[in-house]
Amino acid sequence: MTRMPALFLSHGAPPLVDNARWVSQLQELAAGLPRPTAILMASGQWESAPMLLGATETVPLVYDFGGFPQHYYEVQYRAPGAPELAARVEKLMPDSEPVTRTGRGLDHGAYVPLTVMYPDADVPVLQMSLPTLEPDRLLEIGRRLAPLRDEGVLVVGSGFTTHGLPFLRDWREDAEAPGWSREFDAWAAETLARGAVDELADFRSRAPGMPYAHPTIEHFAPMFLTLGAASDPEGTPDQPIDGFWMGLAKRSFLVS
Repeated sequence: MTRMPALFLSHGAPPLVDNARWVSQLQELAAGLPRPTAILMASGQWESAPMLLGATETVPLVYDFGGFPQHYYEVQYRAPGAPELAARVEKLMPDSEPVTRTGRGLDHGAYVPLTVMYPDADVPVLQMSLPTLEPDRLLEIGRRLAPLRDEGVLVVGSGFTTHGLPFLRDWREDAEAPGWSREFDAWAAETLARGAVDELADFRSRAPGMPYAHPTIEHFAPMFLTLGAASDPEGTPDQPIDGFWMGLAKRSFLVS
């Protein structure tokens, strides 16, 4: 079985699906991947400790956003549940970190990019909560989940490379990126290219543009789950998606 990469996706709000450039980038990314047996998603939209697992069966989506046109609340993505994958995740976690299954559906950090990448909703999807936002702990969780990649599972951390929503002044999709977003994104790109995981983990004190780029850190944290699942966490990730959307950096990467 082909070993799957692990991904970090900047997942976008529901209107991502209306952005032709971003859609084409996600489609091209998915087309270049082996077909997964299942997908394990960890989204910045879901924090809960101890770890929770949702969508172990096909259940309604979680429309965890407000103020959008009605049609965004009518989107369906009825991917098969993944109870077998849930059982594997439970076994891979240490006894000291209990895992509980819930009936929660996929949130927009999970299903929005998947509607573009796997529009037929024919790949089983399991979503896990982020039980912590601390990089070192997420790196360790990623290391524990890494064996899933040899079983054809696509491990995805879904967040946003910059997420300074309170500091945006222009809400158009093609708005010029603020200085703090451009500076943080350039730093992230360069630091990823060097495989400097320790520097990335210290982003709160090292990265330019802080704290504006991440006044809260839940959208950057999923990156460390992905890096932990890498064969070589200090290797050089491929960064196939970059650029900005509403001034936020949509940089995404994959690790082998």
